[in-house]
Amino acid sequence: MLMDDYKYLFKVVLIGNASVGKTCLVRRFCQDVFPTGQAATIGVDFLIKTVEVNGEKIKLQIWDTAGQERFRSITQSYYRSANALIIVFDINNLATFSSLPDWVREVKAYANNDVLCTLVGNKCDINQREVPTHVAEQFAEKNDMWYLETSAKNSENVGKLFQTIAEELTMKARESTCGIGNIS
Repeated sequence: MLMDDYKYLFKVVLIGNASVGKTCLVRRFCQDVFPTGQAATIGVDFLIKTVEVNGEKIKLQIWDTAGQERFRSITQSYYRSANALIIVFDINNLATFSSLPDWVREVKAYANNDVLCTLVGNKCDINQREVPTHVAEQFAEKNDMWYLETSAKNSENVGKLFQTIAEELTMKARESTCGIGNIS
């Protein structure tokens, strides 16, 4: 794909504990598949998907990071250049929600100050909820994020997640290119 084929290229990085469904969200959005028996991600992987925002092609480079502690130093290096970070937890597993403050600390330590952060409660298709929606919404609001619940299995809100991120990043990019100091 030539540079002229898209208006903007944005790097979106998914982070969160192991087994919360990061890879399944990426594969559902980019390939429209739900990989059953998905193996753990080793290090980092990425896929690219082009979406349309206001008639313009926007390319999303979506980075899927390993959730295991042993890969943390590798994955942290991807935060700095990210335009958006998606912090994923499993709404049916309280431990993954309880570790969110650690992920937020990492974002503050390693990401750019203007990175767009989204909190995603995944696996909303499973009826064993351990994290109430209002609790997750309060956490997101307290940490300047927006919150969305998704299901990679049945595609619920997966497209909305990435489309909204693309729209927000496009709006931010347009605002920054309208400034006087941005001559390119």
